Amino acid sequence: MDHPYGRGGRVSGSRYVEIAEALRQSILEGEYPVGGLLPSESDLAERWGASRGTVRQAVGLLASEGLIGSRQGARRVVLRQERRHSFAQLNSFAQWAQAMGCEVSSRILDRATRRPSAEEASRLGVAQDSDVLCVLRLRHLDGEPVLVERTAYTDWVAPAVLGLPVDCVSIMNSIAEEAGIVAHYGEHLIDAVAAGSQDARLLGVRRGSPLLRQRYLTYTAAGRPIEWTDGRYLPGSVAFAVSNSAAATPLERHAGPSVTPHPARTP
Repeated sequence: MDHPYGRGGRVSGSRYVEIAEALRQSILEGEYPVGGLLPSESDLAERWGASRGTVRQAVGLLASEGLIGSRQGARRVVLRQERRHSFAQLNSFAQWAQAMGCEVSSRILDRATRRPSAEEASRLGVAQDSDVLCVLRLRHLDGEPVLVERTAYTDWVAPAVLGLPVDCVSIMNSIAEEAGIVAHYGEHLIDAVAAGSQDARLLGVRRGSPLLRQRYLTYTAAGRPIEWTDGRYLPGSVAFAVSNSAAATPLERHAGPSVTPHPARTP
């Protein structure tokens, strides 16, 4: 039976997560390239000063994520490099992808001025009889479509967006450089949705396939709303990373719109 503490005296429940994170980073940086082998469990245990049971938990976590092969009793094969998007900084999709060493491209498929939906009006703080600019974009990583974005821009931002070319790689970067509109804050909501007909066609999946959805609202330094975006990712194309602690927990979990909290029971 594995001892609950590693050789360094630390609780293995947190130690294996630390080892898994370090191995992820090594895979990401190319120390263990796709198709290559990880060191054996005994070698990793010696390297990290941990028990083999703790190391086995760490590599098992990476196997469950699809980063390495799941075969037991042998050195694990690296299957892919994880694309992780952290919320520690407010980076655009293009900035994140380029930092990952990916080739990123985007294409604006539609731009239209219309009345906002109730949700768009509420998020952007505009009247429902005002106008917003709605932009549909398809975004690629290394030549493959991975993200469909639908964004509503407030009227004061719209002229800067309308002037951009259809193959603009990053609207956020472009409007910051050309119009001085800079996003300083962001609020993010993450859930899963089924692909509708348009999403399925653009991403090359079956209608009803699960997609990872990220919705976010960005603000200027003065708190003025810029955009409300609904982005839908192809499964497996990206993972979101959030760090928190008992002292500061920036990530909150909310019930979906179809979940009704149970009323408090009285004794």
